[in-house]
Amino acid sequence: MGFDVSFHPISPAEMDMWYFTPLEWVRQGQKDKVLDLAEQYGMEAFYAQKYLSVLQAGAAVEEQELFDKSHGFYLAVVQGFFLTYYYTRGSAFSFLIEEKPVYRRYTTPWCGVTPRAFPNPAENGIVENYCAGVYLAPAQVVQLLEDLERDPKVRSDLERQWCGGQLPVLVKALQAAREQERGLLEATEVVEPNPISPNESRSYSNLFHCDKDGVYLFLDTALKQLTQAMEESK
Repeated sequence: MGFDVSFHPISPAEMDMWYFTPLEWVRQGQKDKVLDLAEQYGMEAFYAQKYLSVLQAGAAVEEQELFDKSHGFYLAVVQGFFLTYYYTRGSAFSFLIEEKPVYRRYTTPWCGVTPRAFPNPAENGIVENYCAGVYLAPAQVVQLLEDLERDPKVRSDLERQWCGGQLPVLVKALQAAREQERGLLEATEVVEPNPISPNESRSYSNLFHCDKDGVYLFLDTALKQLTQAMEESK
């Protein structure tokens, strides 16, 4: 199964403000505070209700569930209600780190990111679909961009992972995070483009906040592959 990977600029402070603190409000039955927060950011009523539903799912997470598959994934979804996020097909830092663990140096484990302790175990990487991946802290985003510009080995490794013209999409996400002084959170299946019927593409977050560059690149590649397959079958 392939992975629809997205990258979400967000700071640890925003994680607390948009997810961890509202999570406590939901646990205390104060859902009106969540809706008030959404209204402060100009969130449409439809997405405010989706936001509340995500927090309610987070409040129901049990201690033995993986952080990556629960709170980590919900964090990425929540970010997309507030800010732009970015899409690439099948390419992730988690996969790069599996091949070359040295790239772990650009990431921060969840225990060093979250503002409070959670009992949930964490893999600190993509383990399956619908899962958070790694988190690059703001300083690590800056460092990676600098190394990408001056170190040919880093550029070569990233070009192999984000192949097919996808590296510019990752760079766009990194540059946005740097300009906004945010980190970058990786996740899978927050958004799921439909290459056969693009209008039926889905997102657990706000689909309209997904940057289109990576999506169009995937749809174009998928269409070419489909056309080729049909021609070869004649």
